[in-house]
Amino acid sequence: MSEKKFASQADLVEKKTSFVKLSDNAYAYTAEGDPNSGVIIGDDSVMVIDTTATPVMAQPLIDHIRSVTDLPIKYVVMSHYHAVRVLGASAYVKEGAEQVIASRGTYELIVERGEQDMKSEIERFPRLFAGVESVPGLTWPTMVFDSEMTIFMGKLEVKLMHIGMGHTKGDTIAWIPSQKICFSGDLVEFGAAAYTGDAQLEEWPQTLETLRAMGPEKLVPGRGPALLTPAEVNEGIDYTKDFVTTLLAGAREAVAAGHTLKEAMASVRCLMDPKFGQVFIYEHCLPFDVTRAYDEASGIKHPRIWTAERDQEMWHSLQA
Repeated sequence: MSEKKFASQADLVEKKTSFVKLSDNAYAYTAEGDPNSGVIIGDDSVMVIDTTATPVMAQPLIDHIRSVTDLPIKYVVMSHYHAVRVLGASAYVKEGAEQVIASRGTYELIVERGEQDMKSEIERFPRLFAGVESVPGLTWPTMVFDSEMTIFMGKLEVKLMHIGMGHTKGDTIAWIPSQKICFSGDLVEFGAAAYTGDAQLEEWPQTLETLRAMGPEKLVPGRGPALLTPAEVNEGIDYTKDFVTTLLAGAREAVAAGHTLKEAMASVRCLMDPKFGQVFIYEHCLPFDVTRAYDEASGIKHPRIWTAERDQEMWHSLQA
């Protein structure tokens, strides 16, 4: 019997994209559970939050932007370092982007593991890297901030903030204070599995509560539809928090019982499947999620680096 391949390698159906207006200044680019991007249009320039995975895949988003404004795309923001979010950046640089901005935590993760992550992600999920030959290499920030920076796009104030660890140690949100609109990256998901292979699971719930306390009225999650009311935003935060806490609690129980990783996978599934088994990319994410949660429950605080080889080893051990 041939061994199963990564669930993502069988995921070949193109997703329908939507370009949703949130305000006169903000748009969500969403894709049925694929990675989202955000657009902020100021008085004098445009900011893109998360660039898509390749320059070829970035072009439809650039076309959407050009359908609503001729202003220059000046800023590119990395919500975190994952390849599927950032390798399309060169397309915006060609459009005149002057700054690629990331948190210090994100910069440190690119230095530490960016190259391995890029190879790992491309092999895992080929559909999300259409035109991968157009990627010139890693995306490096030209500007790095520690906890917060403010950009005035004309009179429009935009804050870029690292409010805590979660999906990665360097998560960045983009926030329009005057409109209470947030672009959360993968700190918040909705209707899709949270990928937690590089997460700080213990800290993630508190970071979500810090975000909730800011009072966002509209929010663009990393995956899933734009959340367009305060009630929907709260639902998205609750959904992500439930996913993360259920996962880590299950892993802690498995480790305390002395279970192997494969046994932990089975017991965590009993908790996770009834709640999340039908959402986008669940089968792809869960092996990576349980492996990271098992590590964290075992005392491995800093996530181990995923390489293409480690991906295969993990997958084989869970299939054996």
